[in-house]
Amino acid sequence: MEPIYKCLLNRKTKMAVIGLGYVGMPLAVAFSKKMDVIGYDKDEMKLENYKRGDDPAGQISGLKEICKNIELTSDRSQLWNAKVYIIAVPTPIQMDSTPDLEAIKNATIDVGTCLKKGDYIIYESTVYPGMTEEVCIPLLEKTSSLKCGKDFFVGYSPERVNPCDALHGLESVVKIVSGLDEQTTTAIEEIYNTILPGRTFKVSSIKIAETAKVVENTQRDINIAFMNEVAMALEKMDIPMDEVISAMSTKWNALDFKPGLVGGHCISVDPYYFIAKAKTYGACTRLISIAREVNEGVADFIVQRILKLLIQKNKMCANTKIGFLGITFKENCPDIRNSKAIEIVRGLEEYGIRVVVTDPYANPEKTLNECGIRIWNLSDISNVDCIVVAVAHDKFKNMQMAMFDKMYKKGSDERIFIDIKCAVKEMKNRKKYIYWNF
Repeated sequence: MEPIYKCLLNRKTKMAVIGLGYVGMPLAVAFSKKMDVIGYDKDEMKLENYKRGDDPAGQISGLKEICKNIELTSDRSQLWNAKVYIIAVPTPIQMDSTPDLEAIKNATIDVGTCLKKGDYIIYESTVYPGMTEEVCIPLLEKTSSLKCGKDFFVGYSPERVNPCDALHGLESVVKIVSGLDEQTTTAIEEIYNTILPGRTFKVSSIKIAETAKVVENTQRDINIAFMNEVAMALEKMDIPMDEVISAMSTKWNALDFKPGLVGGHCISVDPYYFIAKAKTYGACTRLISIAREVNEGVADFIVQRILKLLIQKNKMCANTKIGFLGITFKENCPDIRNSKAIEIVRGLEEYGIRVVVTDPYANPEKTLNECGIRIWNLSDISNVDCIVVAVAHDKFKNMQMAMFDKMYKKGSDERIFIDIKCAVKEMKNRKKYIYWNF
């Protein structure tokens, strides 16, 4: 087998990145500095936004100029020109929390129709252990009428970037690489070494790479669930969780986990992929399932805590109004997928409370269309009975206390301030404020 990386370095090979989200687009940009790249996505509006230099994830600067070096297209026939394909489409869950494989199957079919002898396909999408070999490769073979390992070569390299985190982006994380055989693994390692020299880690099989991805996120989910369960128990004991964390963190081997909302498209999703696969083997995943149950219940717990405070302070009435700061799934990030803040808003609205939402990162049109939630300007938040800081955006953390004061109803002698992520702890000891944090 010819060392394909030699062709890459000589720009004789064209790469196609399928799925241009927060994973695929940075990959396309990085590889475009070394070779010709086709950026393929079925969302034509997204492609037009990229061409205008609009990056909804806010990860790439100078995108308009960069995109001149990437062939952005929604035309599947353009994939015929590629020799290396990286598939980085979303792998969400369905309403019943089972894996939703529609996007990755469709992407596989798109690539399969264009496969040629000698081509390489690398999956980056999160999948359950064994899926690449059990689902994707047979679909590639069926669609292309070619044989894997003989006519084309497949590998898996899980995405591991942390969205909107400059310290843990594509260039800084270690890239796990794998292939169906040793030669393919070596070739794929060299492909990634063109953009990540010395930052690859070879594993012995695709299943190892697949499992590593879902387990590393499942581990975080379990640890956060533990802290969430402790926090909910301490709430009943009237013991401040933040002070407990400060005390226990003085021990050298304390783990740096805190309670909070677990949303997004990784930690709140990947455990379900592992659970689904383990179930087919009759394996026990009781702890993983319980952790998911705990984390899924945090939003409702917070809703009930807010309602309790409103009732205790005689602020629960037909005109109750809440200023809600932050709707994305994490701080300083525009992504609203699987955001638990959205669940809190909906939970409060079920009780007839008017919730006025502001978020400096969320796209107002997208949030309204997908969630039915209107995004207001921060200056529009006024005459409220309660403020909820749901997401620890820097803008909220750095706000002057006087800005919060102006949001409440005039003459309000007890101002309820819900600080879910302890973003504004200065509010804790202020007079007239009823402060609660999770």
